[in-house]
Amino acid sequence: MNASGQTHLKRFAVFVKSNADVEAGVLPTEQDLEAMTRFNDELVESGAMLAGEGFLASANGARLHYRGGDVEVENGPFPDPESLVAGYWIIQAASLDEAIGLMKRAPLGGATVEIRQIADAADFGEEFTTELREREDRQRLKMEENARRRAA
Repeated sequence: MNASGQTHLKRFAVFVKSNADVEAGVLPTEQDLEAMTRFNDELVESGAMLAGEGFLASANGARLHYRGGDVEVENGPFPDPESLVAGYWIIQAASLDEAIGLMKRAPLGGATVEIRQIADAADFGEEFTTELREREDRQRLKMEENARRRAA
């Protein structure tokens, strides 16, 4: 809890692992989409969900490999679907255990999910100076503006 008696919420990225069907371009059924939308509604209404999206097959993507000053571009599709990500959520919860509890209810029959805590400014220590934190705050505001512009 913080000084005002509130629990500090941590942010978590929840990665849904891909599979052969996703990589083959098989889209979810209307029933699947309804179940996921219902689950997302619950997360949004509870205040836990900050963002979330699904990805198209890796054939629609690329990887960039940075080696020294060079950048090598590798176009998809990529092998080993289970090592790829099919979608994600950004959620907030008081703890990893709470995040796990939230995601146990996800309608993802047969899928594998990875949950990772997102670093906060404090996790970077003194190296993340006041000036850098202020720049990051400005970036967040601009990103929010960018998202509103895309939605318009």
